Amino acid sequence: MRPRHWQVTVTGDRTDTARPEAAAASESDDDLVLVQACLRGHREAFDAIVERHQRQVYQLCYRFAGNHEDASDLAQDVFIRAYRGLHSFKGNSAFTTWLYRIGVNVCLNRVSSRAHKWTTVEVPDRPDTRGERADTRLLRGERAAEVRAAIAKLPKKQRAALVLRVYHDLPHDQIAEIVGTSVGAVKANFFHALANLKKILKSQS
Repeated sequence: MRPRHWQVTVTGDRTDTARPEAAAASESDDDLVLVQACLRGHREAFDAIVERHQRQVYQLCYRFAGNHEDASDLAQDVFIRAYRGLHSFKGNSAFTTWLYRIGVNVCLNRVSSRAHKWTTVEVPDRPDTRGERADTRLLRGERAAEVRAAIAKLPKKQRAALVLRVYHDLPHDQIAEIVGTSVGAVKANFFHALANLKKILKSQS
C-alpha cells in the first residue's frame, strides 16, 4: 500500500477521552473491521480510521511538541507509519493502544528534550495513589506555557507516563502496553514525573 498525505487539522489541546465501556468496546470492533477492509485494499477505510482517531493522536503529539505546527507534522507521521505497518496489527490489543504506541515512539524519537537531568525521586514499591487525583486535577486545569515547557524537560519515560495518564486518562495497564513495560514501572515513572515536574516549576517561579 502506498501511503497518502493525511491532513490533520484538529486544533486545541483539551483531551476528552472518557466514554462508556460498552461504547469503547463497540469502537474497538469498528476499528478492527476498518483495519481488515484496508488490508483488503479498500484505502478509504484508512481515511475513516484517520477521521476517528485524529483528535486523540493530534492531542498526544501536542502534549509532546508543545505547539500546533509540530503537533500536526507529528500526527501526520504517526498515521503514515500506522498505514505502512497496518499488516503488523494482529488484534492482540485494542487498535487505539497500538496507535498510541506508534504515537509515543514517534514523539519521543523526534521531539528533543531541552532538559537537564533531574534526580529521580525515590518512591515506595507500592506508591500511595491517594494524592493522585488532586495532582492530576491540577495539571488538567493548567494550560500555561510554563507547564508545557516543564513537561518537555522530563525524562522520556516519565514524560510518556504523565502525558498518557493525566491528559489522556489511560489506566496504568494500558500505558504499560503502550510503552512496553510493567504496570509497576509505569506507576513509578508517573510519580517520579509528578515530583520532578513540581521541582521544575518551583525552580522557574
